[in-house]
Amino acid sequence: MRARRGHRHRRARSRRRKARHDVRPVRCRHDAGLFRGEEGVRSGRDPEPGQGDLVTARCGTALAELEAELDAHGQMLPFEPPHFGSGATVGGCVAAGLSGPRRATAGAVRDFVLGAVLLDGTAQVLRFGGTVMKNVAGYDVARLLAGSMGTLGVILQASIKVLPVPVQELTLQLEMDEPGALARMNAWAAQPMPISATCWYGGRLAVRLSGSGAAVRAARERIGGEPLEAEAAAQLWSGVREQTAPFFQGPAPLWRFSVPSTAPALKAAGERLVEWGGALRWLRSSEPAGALRERTAALGGHATLFRGGEPSAAAFTPLAPAIATIHRRLKAQFDPDSILNPGRMFEDL
Repeated sequence: MRARRGHRHRRARSRRRKARHDVRPVRCRHDAGLFRGEEGVRSGRDPEPGQGDLVTARCGTALAELEAELDAHGQMLPFEPPHFGSGATVGGCVAAGLSGPRRATAGAVRDFVLGAVLLDGTAQVLRFGGTVMKNVAGYDVARLLAGSMGTLGVILQASIKVLPVPVQELTLQLEMDEPGALARMNAWAAQPMPISATCWYGGRLAVRLSGSGAAVRAARERIGGEPLEAEAAAQLWSGVREQTAPFFQGPAPLWRFSVPSTAPALKAAGERLVEWGGALRWLRSSEPAGALRERTAALGGHATLFRGGEPSAAAFTPLAPAIATIHRRLKAQFDPDSILNPGRMFEDL
């Protein structure tokens, strides 16, 4: 096993040296659209059970297989990552850095990546963090890889903290408009209730409760609304997580807004969907990118063109000068020849 792993690392280093010599970029297929790694790497998957609350897996491990294995042991990935298809891998999950409906209460991908093995742009194999909680010390570089889109290196292995599957879950639905839903979600956030996900769309607010039976029952009495059958609830949250719900279909550009949960409803034309207690807003609109980004900035947030739109429109909001400088220095440290996904996130990186 060790010899095979060494062969893969040597082959990868050879590829990167060739790219540097030919001045050609190396495309790391860990993007938010495909959300998958190289097919050839997937044959070497071997998720390793961790010490109680940790799992270590290679980059090509199928995300569906890992989640099935965890579920069999009563555990789960707390950030509920989307798959966007059958090709999702652990490496793609970390590199894309996307979290699902549970993110607002459980945390983001970066909060659970405790260790990683990385192949950088100079063909070095680097190891960060640890495989047990007590070994995580020093600079938290492993978390830096979450959402890096393969621009800092190719993730070879990741150690991720996992949590127990909730004892009980219940989804409630209430009818109300967007301002009412935002007010209600912010009020609930200040109360000790086991809310694990929220979603408002089309005049209906869905609330998922996760925890002990007693906690779920008590929260249900306080929140009210109509309970959904388990199958209908699973379909609802899967539709939001995997973007298969009707809202996410259609030709209009899909915008993703990250704003303070207390921000008022966005003033923009188009259909909208709200998640994460109000902190994540989705919009289907053909309004100019500049106008949408200005309004989002005024609310203290930023906008991402998640899918569709004008080819000339950048996917991400331009970085502030100080933040851009940090990004450039990190890129220069991990990939000095800029051969790994150049321009994938920002034009000059």
